[in-house]
Amino acid sequence: MLEDKRALLQRRLASGQIDLQPLTFPQRELWEASPIPVADISNNISCFIHIRGAYPSAASEAVLQRVVDRQDGMRLSFLPGKERPLQLIRRSATASVTFRELSGNQRGDDAIEALAKEVSDEPFDLVQGPLYRAHILRRASDDHVFVFAIHHAVADGWTLGVFVQDLCQAYLQVLMGRQERLPPLPLTYADWGAAERAFWQRDELEKRGQFWKSNLSGKRRLWESFESSDTPGGLNRWVEFLPSQLADSARELARTAGTTLFSVVLTAFQVALSWWTGESDVLVGTPVANRSKPAIRQTMGYCSGIVPLRTQVDKNRSFLASPKAVHENVTDCFANAIPFVELALLLEDLPGKGHNPIFEVRFALQNHPVPSVTAPGLSARLTMRSTGTARFHLGCELTEVDEGLEIVWLFKFFPLTEIKRLAGAFQDVLRGACDSPENRIADLISVPSRK
Repeated sequence: MLEDKRALLQRRLASGQIDLQPLTFPQRELWEASPIPVADISNNISCFIHIRGAYPSAASEAVLQRVVDRQDGMRLSFLPGKERPLQLIRRSATASVTFRELSGNQRGDDAIEALAKEVSDEPFDLVQGPLYRAHILRRASDDHVFVFAIHHAVADGWTLGVFVQDLCQAYLQVLMGRQERLPPLPLTYADWGAAERAFWQRDELEKRGQFWKSNLSGKRRLWESFESSDTPGGLNRWVEFLPSQLADSARELARTAGTTLFSVVLTAFQVALSWWTGESDVLVGTPVANRSKPAIRQTMGYCSGIVPLRTQVDKNRSFLASPKAVHENVTDCFANAIPFVELALLLEDLPGKGHNPIFEVRFALQNHPVPSVTAPGLSARLTMRSTGTARFHLGCELTEVDEGLEIVWLFKFFPLTEIKRLAGAFQDVLRGACDSPENRIADLISVPSRK
């Protein structure tokens, strides 16, 4: 049987039905620099697409097929290899979509959330594929929820926005009876991966590596191993909101400080984290989209990277001066960023049981596009669900919403009461900084956090 499979693979390769490519650097990160197994369901990311308008079940496969035809990430799975897996990219694949009529007691938000969790929590077969799952839930003739789950090895947060745009364009084509396909991509995911491998040669990695050896010298973990802890180690999620008035005040503070909203909220988070842990040397990791070139912005795929950001929290500095220093450090770190898997190898800091390499806390201000599409007879709005995974002890993800900023806390090992103390301190520090930016950090964190 094994020989039959090998012979079939050879025939498909020879005929051009499939193409084998090395892993991209972000994909290697999942296999080589994560404490979580690649097949773990925590590597599944998902979203809701709220569709108002007719979405006939007969058209659902034809619509999704056009997206599958355009995006090689939708036709991708993985073949085990001698040293590491290979990407197996099919020239063509049949779209897979489930259309489901909901009964009365299934149409509420809580019921939809439960159904979406079922879709997202089902493991993917990394070899056979497909590595996505599409369910269209009909609540009424003009009210649908498209639940889309996809494996992190072929998608990141930006990918979900691209998917919505392609899906809506394909829907309009099908609705109007047009036969042409979606336009070809300026750059496929496979071609992006090849360009990245060509750029990140040993000389470039070593040149930037000197910065990281100096920047991260003497770092130490915020926590020792939790393996012996009685606290459950599964990934937990808690959501709160930063009120719109406070979010606007933080933007105004960023303008006053001559910096960015990211630097202001990161500074407040680092101050709160320092207070919460008792450590002045604070190291977090933040995602970077890696889509600065226009050609890759229409492509579905896992392109994003991670950049470590280290700060010494100086309690005697005014908060107003701190975001500027943080911004300068962020700029230097981003300018010297290298693929995270190569950074872990460079620092000889590979994942241990229960520990992510280099840092244990993830902080993100999501800046990838979250589209809302409106067309005659149709509107579609994307609702992001968290794209964090269980590889970090703690995650804080901020996303701009109508109410201000949504804050998603992802955590392991810690009780919710402790996370709420940290969350309260974060908002207290930010509010105090916006009210009195000239105050010393010591004065901002001396006030006990809300319980």
